[in-house]
Amino acid sequence: MLLFVVPVSYAKNAIDSVRIWPSPGSTRIVFDLEDTPDYSYFTLSNPERLVIDLANTEKNFDFAKLASKSPLVKKLRYSTAKVKGSIRVVIELNRKLETALFALPPTEPYRNRLVIDLDDKNAPQNAPTVVKDNNSQRSRDIVIVLDAGHGGEDPGSIGRGGTFEKNITLNVAQRLAKLIDAEPGMTAVMTRSGDYYISPNKRPDIARKHKADLLISIHADAFTTPQPRGASVWVLSMRRANSELGRWMEKSERHSELLGGAAEVIQDTASERYLTQALLDMSMDHSLTTSYDLSRKVITKLRGITKMHKKIPQAASLAVLTAPDIPSILVETGFISNPTEEKNLNWSAFRQQLAQSIFGAVKTHFTESPPDDSLWAKQKRHNRTHRVSSGESLSLLAKRYNVNVGAIKAANNLNSDVVRIGQVLTIPRT
Repeated sequence: MLLFVVPVSYAKNAIDSVRIWPSPGSTRIVFDLEDTPDYSYFTLSNPERLVIDLANTEKNFDFAKLASKSPLVKKLRYSTAKVKGSIRVVIELNRKLETALFALPPTEPYRNRLVIDLDDKNAPQNAPTVVKDNNSQRSRDIVIVLDAGHGGEDPGSIGRGGTFEKNITLNVAQRLAKLIDAEPGMTAVMTRSGDYYISPNKRPDIARKHKADLLISIHADAFTTPQPRGASVWVLSMRRANSELGRWMEKSERHSELLGGAAEVIQDTASERYLTQALLDMSMDHSLTTSYDLSRKVITKLRGITKMHKKIPQAASLAVLTAPDIPSILVETGFISNPTEEKNLNWSAFRQQLAQSIFGAVKTHFTESPPDDSLWAKQKRHNRTHRVSSGESLSLLAKRYNVNVGAIKAANNLNSDVVRIGQVLTIPRT
């Protein structure tokens, strides 16, 4: 009688892939798994290591082929597991880091995930720029925080041609940042400068840390059907959105949190209490009024280069807009779910036009209402105004006030030499 021994496998789980998302001062490592991870972990020092035990998991993934571009992570490797049928993964670190691990259920387009967040609390932080004028009196730059929507684990909406919203938003934000930084007295700060995830709840915190005068969040719209098209501008609603598109956006934001694996969404229940109190702050009234006024200016500029889905500012309860003391707007640059607009958003020249239109509105806004302690406010106090009369031209005014035409055009955000009777112009002093 022959007896056949059938090997018994204790492992029911397996690692499908591993992704490493480095960002300034932190790194996220994501294990894509076939099933819900059963894990435990601990840290070791001298050298610094994070050790993760995955129960009932096959040793099927080759970490030797995994390249780390993170300055915080040396490499990932296996070690001897303590329990049969399980694996032990060691993450070798370059320095002592704060760690957070959490599992996420399947969310399209991902399966089960184990997320490892590594944070370097001693990483240097950028500070807002302060400039000095000729009299050595400190006059600060206007600080504008640009938020490229989505990123990393969260691709945002995906067009029919395979375009990721996160790539569109980052490119437009980078173009806008260059225009802002080239303007004397203005400084741009990016919430993310690369392909990594930041929770919507943390983006206003970045703006507050940099003492921002304005937060602009860049997105690309999407809907369940390909027909809708056009850009739109959004401000914060104190209540839930009353439009179908607004409700869709609110739902999409929650989905993005799950895609990105926001640890605080799962672990921090105090954030809502803080937000509720913050929204009661009286400074919110000023922020909302300013946000709405700026939104109208952005819509006017965008109307010159693209179709508008909505002709007036829209309101929705979106986390990225909830800084009570900072005017905040969200610009939807077009519908990535519309094939024609997906092509436009992939066109470099159109992205540049988007950036220039938004910048034009921002420049107009701060020319009219600069922060009191800014260089722009000081320049405005020292400038003169002139109401155009019949027969006057820019060249005539330039000669009369002993300034050049280009300076007048720059001070008034003019794109041509044409002026109209009754128009009030700012005349800069040389």
